[in-house]
Amino acid sequence: MGTCATCGNRYDKSFDVTRDGKTLTFDSFECAIQALAPTCCVCSCRIIGHGLEANGQYFCCDHCAEKHGIEGLRDRL
Repeated sequence: MGTCATCGNRYDKSFDVTRDGKTLTFDSFECAIQALAPTCCVCSCRIIGHGLEANGQYFCCDHCAEKHGIEGLRDRL
């Protein structure tokens, strides 16, 4: 039984995620997203899809990138 790194819940169906050599245990995808997903630098929502990146900053969509003054971004093809 693992203990969730985000909420502390002990759960018999917990799972581990390894990223950059560090392993964390979670009890739900919701907690994993809160701990691991980047946030949009404009609206602060969690980016759980592909998102966009420019100059080391993450954006949830082209609209937020343009609000931040970055033009011409497109999702990867």
